[in-house]
Amino acid sequence: MENNPFVFETPLVEGIILKRRNRFIMEVEVEGEVYDCHCPTTGRIGNIVFQDIPCLLSKSNDKKRKTLYTVEAISVDLPSEESKSWIGINQNAANRYVEHFIKTGQLSTMVENGHTIKREQRLGNSKIDFLVNQTYIEVKTPLLQLQVEIKDHINTKKVSEFNSFDRFIRHIGELTESLKENERAILLSCFIYDNPGYTGSKRGKYRNYIKESIQTSIREGIETWQVNFKITPKEVSLIRYFETTTDMERL
Repeated sequence: MENNPFVFETPLVEGIILKRRNRFIMEVEVEGEVYDCHCPTTGRIGNIVFQDIPCLLSKSNDKKRKTLYTVEAISVDLPSEESKSWIGINQNAANRYVEHFIKTGQLSTMVENGHTIKREQRLGNSKIDFLVNQTYIEVKTPLLQLQVEIKDHINTKKVSEFNSFDRFIRHIGELTESLKENERAILLSCFIYDNPGYTGSKRGKYRNYIKESIQTSIREGIETWQVNFKITPKEVSLIRYFETTTDMERL
């Protein structure tokens, strides 16, 4: 496999998250100074209590921004550990990573790196992330459940059930409808860490509804794939990617 990582123009900066003040702001200590930093995902990130959590930050050159830094990744390792494993949390950046690896031919088993890659294409009442040649690709970056070992030094809390699934179900339906005019449609689960295989929630009153929607779409031709990336202060590299259609049918 070709090794052509997504390289950051400026290396990410390491800091310590002291607190998640609200959905949009995390208080982060960087070299002894505390900054309000932008949190790029407004939803829940596992069941972690954000207190003394290592993170990676990108620095903005926009002097008009209220926050100088954006939190790009977190770690469940101890702050004192020199070689940390990182979990990317920037769901918007995930699309940039996917586009890079499509263009460089590193996802060629899933989709050919054609000359026609269009972003945010209107499809029915939705905007789908990519149209590559005649293949629609919708990218999801699940963060509600972190499939990593949560070590003893990490505090966790019980969280309420997530029930905002309308947009997800609508996108699944639009993707399925697109098969009438396009050769393929793909639902891509993107993890910016080495996820062993997405399983989804095992409980919840909406689980069966979501499961049935996915299974119906698969029977009608939707493909489901998973891609795992590795993020470091310097770059994002491809770990592996694979089709999960059969596994999703068994959810």
